[in-house]
Amino acid sequence: MTSFARLARNLVAFLGLIATLPAFAQDDDLLPVTQAFHLTSDASQPGTVKLHWTIAPDYYLYRGRIRIKAADPAVKLGEPTLPDGLKKHDEYLGDVEIYHGDILATVPYTLTDPATKTLALDVQYQGCHEVEPKICYPPNTEHLKLAIGGPSTIPAGTPAAPAASAASLLGAPAAVPGTDAEPLPAEQAFRFEALVKDHTSLLLRWSMPKNYYLYRDKTQIAVTSPSGVSVGEPDWPSGTAHHDDNFGDSIVYYDQVEVPVALAGAGKTGTVVLAVAYQGCLENGVCYPVMKRQVTVDLGAGTASIGGNAATPAAPAEVAPTPPPPGLSPGGDAPVGIFAAIGLALLGGLVLNLMPCVLPVLSLKAITVLESGESHAAARRHALWYTAGVLVAFAALGLVIVGVRAAGHGLQWGAQFQQPLAIGLLVYVMLAVGLSMSGVFEIGGSLGNIGSGLASRSGPSGDFFTGVLAVVVASPCTAPFMGSAIAFAFAASLPVAFLVFLALGLGLALPFLLIGFVPAIARLLPRPGRWMETLKQALAFPMYLTAVWLLWVLTKQRGADAAALVLGGGVLLAMALWWYGRHRGGRPLAWVLTGVLAIGAAAALWTVHGLPPASPTATAARDGSVPYSPEKLAELRAAGTPVLVDMTADWCITCKANEKAVLDTDAFKALLERTGTVYMKGDWTDVNATIAAFLEQYHSVGVPLYVVYPKNGGDGRKLSTVLTYDTVAQALEAAARP
Repeated sequence: MTSFARLARNLVAFLGLIATLPAFAQDDDLLPVTQAFHLTSDASQPGTVKLHWTIAPDYYLYRGRIRIKAADPAVKLGEPTLPDGLKKHDEYLGDVEIYHGDILATVPYTLTDPATKTLALDVQYQGCHEVEPKICYPPNTEHLKLAIGGPSTIPAGTPAAPAASAASLLGAPAAVPGTDAEPLPAEQAFRFEALVKDHTSLLLRWSMPKNYYLYRDKTQIAVTSPSGVSVGEPDWPSGTAHHDDNFGDSIVYYDQVEVPVALAGAGKTGTVVLAVAYQGCLENGVCYPVMKRQVTVDLGAGTASIGGNAATPAAPAEVAPTPPPPGLSPGGDAPVGIFAAIGLALLGGLVLNLMPCVLPVLSLKAITVLESGESHAAARRHALWYTAGVLVAFAALGLVIVGVRAAGHGLQWGAQFQQPLAIGLLVYVMLAVGLSMSGVFEIGGSLGNIGSGLASRSGPSGDFFTGVLAVVVASPCTAPFMGSAIAFAFAASLPVAFLVFLALGLGLALPFLLIGFVPAIARLLPRPGRWMETLKQALAFPMYLTAVWLLWVLTKQRGADAAALVLGGGVLLAMALWWYGRHRGGRPLAWVLTGVLAIGAAAALWTVHGLPPASPTATAARDGSVPYSPEKLAELRAAGTPVLVDMTADWCITCKANEKAVLDTDAFKALLERTGTVYMKGDWTDVNATIAAFLEQYHSVGVPLYVVYPKNGGDGRKLSTVLTYDTVAQALEAAARP
């Protein structure tokens, strides 16, 4: 049997095991796992190690769940010798053997290095409590370090004390009844509700106390009656990435999760009966069995009943929006209507012209506008084609993200900058545009065609693709007013989202439209002349600086190897463009050499795509911040500590501007010390499901996101995307008050 097949078999067996168990009850006799299954060891006899379990009354251990591995490559373990167990038939696991009382396992071993003096073993086991409350513990692993030939820790005839070096990975004391982590009954740990959104859709809601989480892929929803009605694909929000030894990588939800579900074939009135199964765990504690609920939903009255008991009535039909996330205070993005969203999008796009991420590309348009000063018709033509490129790019980029999110993936604005291939391609584009402006090569005969370096034709294509490039480079920036507008678009229908993104594009293109169509504004521009050639070459340097910044971002994502590959590919691209500029219209051999160089540049870029993520550095943050994690945030909040959470990325220019203006200053550090605030940072430079879930929780379209949590345990406050010291100081001082 292959290792994959063995893993699949064990996973199925474990799922079946926990599916047989009823809900937990609070019981003062429930023991921690290391007391229920007391493990001691003996390595006094060279070549053999003995493992002894003392099993508490009313508990049993599975023979087939015992795994013993060497943690040191110098130790080779043989097959363990175990006594026969009590044969038992399990409904899901089939025929199994279990142990009561005491068992002794003998494991032979050999040493490849005779100088080895210590045995390092990982011992995994699993057992159950066989009387009420009937529960099975998750597999527990203890790490043992035993001195070879040392004294035995198993006195003959008596239970031994635990090995001093053994430690449970599960934090078993956290599950001792009577402590804060005592398992709750399933109904309290995972409160389930079904609400009617409209006549053809429901909103399913799970609410969990602190430290409990729900698995997404362990949830099943089906209609049992009437016939002809079926459940569509649940619209799960982004969750938290989670890994455990049994289920592997999965997505889980803390606190509360709301899942819209469509009903195909449902009428405007009548009842629908749902069968819902789900599973969750107590963090660092025990996992609950699969919980099953039958829900009867009255589509006409907007109510649901669970197990025959009436539940809280839902909101009126078609008026049951998802509530704002916890802590979405007036200081954050308030809900907006369609006309307000379009207005905010227009303003946000206009302000985007002033953001540093857009300025390098706008230099292309500045050259075009200046050249058009002698002809109003030419200025209008350039403005219209540039606007067309901006509108098409904004609509396409926005609708792709909306479509991916609708498919259940938590994609945010600017997420393309998390892809090394996209970053490397933009480095090439910026380098090519800069070389064109420096005179290394030229496509078309006029300065107005500089932007057409992104296409094979001059004229309108240059203006169009300059607009496209402006949007691509602008997407990591979040200007004021943009957040509310894009958040509205993400939650709106496709036509409405389309209008919002068009408004963003119109705002970005508005200055050039005014220059092209208002002669009084155009007359304020300087007249064309020979000085424009110098200006064109000078404006090439912002392009090179943008390429350097993008290369730095790529280094953060994929390390120095990626930077070297893109630099090498950039040299090949520069050679190809230089050769093209010198031999344009020449012999076919010149075109062949240009093509070979371009292919080499593309190959270098594609190699970057396959590189693994760069290893995180172990150096402490110089700004005094601590890395973000949901567990650390919960710990600080439980201790009554005010917290500022900063979600940032290296490719986010707005984030870097805020750091330069506020967050990296001595005044801010003094403010943190004065208010006792912990500064917590989450790095979204690369793909990170945990940070994506936090962004989703606060309905943020991307980074930056700043949330201040007060010391009194109240809701967090979402700050503006563009920071000033005064706004941050006011928020932190308010959070530090009792």
